[in-house]
Amino acid sequence: METELSKSLGIEHAIFGFTPFPAVAAAITRAGGLGVLGAVRYTAPDDLKRDLDWLADHTEGLPYGLDVVMPAKKVEGVTEADVEAMIPQGHRTFVRETLAKYGVPELPEGEASGWRITGWMEQVARGQLDVAFDYPIKLLANALGPPPADVVERAHAHGVLVAALAGSAAHAVRHAEAGIDVVVAQGYEAGGHTGEIASMVLVPEVAEAVAPLPVLAAGGIGSGEQIAAGLALGAQGVWLGSIWLTTEEADLHSRALTAKLLAAGSGDTVRSRALTGKPARQLRTGWTDAWDDPAGPGPLPMPLQGLLVAEAVSRIQKYEVEPLLGTPVGQIVGRMNSERSVQAVFDDLTRGFERAVDRIGRIAGRSGS
Repeated sequence: METELSKSLGIEHAIFGFTPFPAVAAAITRAGGLGVLGAVRYTAPDDLKRDLDWLADHTEGLPYGLDVVMPAKKVEGVTEADVEAMIPQGHRTFVRETLAKYGVPELPEGEASGWRITGWMEQVARGQLDVAFDYPIKLLANALGPPPADVVERAHAHGVLVAALAGSAAHAVRHAEAGIDVVVAQGYEAGGHTGEIASMVLVPEVAEAVAPLPVLAAGGIGSGEQIAAGLALGAQGVWLGSIWLTTEEADLHSRALTAKLLAAGSGDTVRSRALTGKPARQLRTGWTDAWDDPAGPGPLPMPLQGLLVAEAVSRIQKYEVEPLLGTPVGQIVGRMNSERSVQAVFDDLTRGFERAVDRIGRIAGRSGS
């Protein structure tokens, strides 16, 4: 699975694996792909430094990358406390009532909530980059389109390629004009923040719109046959995220959540604003249903929603409240039926790719005879 892009990065397979788990990112890199560590959970620079130290020690000198969530436009002088003050009291009441309905216990006294989606904030994201550029990362990806121009310039000065996710050809063209190096065409089927155009339509549109810039196909990809399809549509590689959630190296901290993922079908996800305020595909749960119910107050815009529900999500996860327990994941969850190592996933992907290439080769051979 070599392409011009994969060769330029020195990776064996044109598989780019996004994950919040350092152990998964390292395993992806060791398996011949490019592991890309998600940084949005790291609000403290020292925590990111610790995990990048670990990643550097476990990638055998092979390349890896970092994914940030950074707005293209700067927002100066806004603190987390300023944003918290914008959250309406009615929404806070709705959260308390929903948790009480399902009997979700409070966090122990003195225990702070865990994951808070603050990586979008200018000072937090820039602090992450101050740490990251001290490491030999080869790719910097941004989930909110192109990062600010000075960040693109800084990455290029360090020899780092910049990738940006796009949900439409128009978005992709703007990314190209901003000077990024790789466009990730993320279809409607993808987990997390995603647009409304399906991958089969989106990938060739984006590849044509930004040619000769390399494009990665993302969304609904979890087999070698689907990788072959993405490359046939004009991509130079694939960007996979959901498929790693049920690998042995993943650390979801919840057997109940892993069990839900393994049992879910491709129709058991929903594109909801319940988690961050922007449409994000995730497992459908009682939590998403509550926020999507017209009788409720409805989600707040990003980043207010993420800050509002941070403690609630921590409580749901800590006590494994099954009806509310969920995670961002794509429609490919229907293929995630067993726990396997990252290497086993790679082996399956490469075998499937070979089968697809052989099949098309036979068809082309017959049609030309």
